[in-house]
This record gives sequence, C-alpha cells and structure tokens, in this order.
Amino acid sequence: MTKCVYILNGPNLNLLGKRQPEIYGSETLADVEADCQVLAGELGVDIVFHQSNAEHQIIDWIHEAREKAQGIVINPAAFTHTSVAILDALNTFEGPVIEVHISNVHKREAFRHHSYVSLRADGVIAGCGPLGYQLGLRTVAARLIAGDGE
Repeated sequence: MTKCVYILNGPNLNLLGKRQPEIYGSETLADVEADCQVLAGELGVDIVFHQSNAEHQIIDWIHEAREKAQGIVINPAAFTHTSVAILDALNTFEGPVIEVHISNVHKREAFRHHSYVSLRADGVIAGCGPLGYQLGLRTVAARLIAGDGE
C-alpha cells in the first residue's frame, strides 16, 4: 500500500511568487506542488496538496488526513502564530508532522518567533525557501519507511 502525505498551506501562499518576492522568492505554489509531485514519485509516496486562506478548511483537511494519510507537511503561514485550533487538530493526527516556513521566521518580526504548530511538529524547517517543502517531504517519507510514523 502506497503511503500518502498531505501537504497543507495556509493563508496568502496562493500569492507565492507574486507577494514579497524579496522574502518568499519567485516560485509559485504551483511550482512547489510540481516539484513535490516529482519527488513524491521518486520516494514512492502519494501526496495531496492543498492551500486555503480559511483556518477551518485547513482543520478539515487535517481531520481528513487522519483517515487518508500517514504524514503531514504543513506551512501554516500566519496561522502558525495564532491558531490553537490548528494545533488541536494536529494533536489528533498520529503520523509524523513537519512544519515548513519559506522564510527564516526567526530573522523577522518578534511576533513570528512563536509557533503553536511547533508544539506538535516532529520537525521544523525554516529559511530554506521552497526547497523546505522537499526537505519536509523527504523527512516524512524517511520516517514512514523506517516505520516511525505509522
């Protein structure tokens, strides 16, 4: 049975490549998804890739992942710093969770230094640009293959 990894993206990431390219780069979210699809094929996992500006939608996808996925890579974007509800949803998920941030949030405004999601995440990747998604996917896949995330 092929393992499935949900890759979830929070608010404003639909504008990736257009919004503040000096911070987030010029790749679009579609580019990130395409790169992840290629890597998933190489790793022998399936991915489900979503983005929403709505907190409740991300929570619904986490709930869905409980039944359909073995791992989650999540870039909660601004919800990182505000959403106890996303943390609570992630706490119901039993597989590995990797938190990804395109920018180095620790070099930015002080309010970005705190992450509710990190309280659940098994790893955090920040400041590696869009490559962080691939690093997150590799990490989840390695944990699933090793049996640590089942």
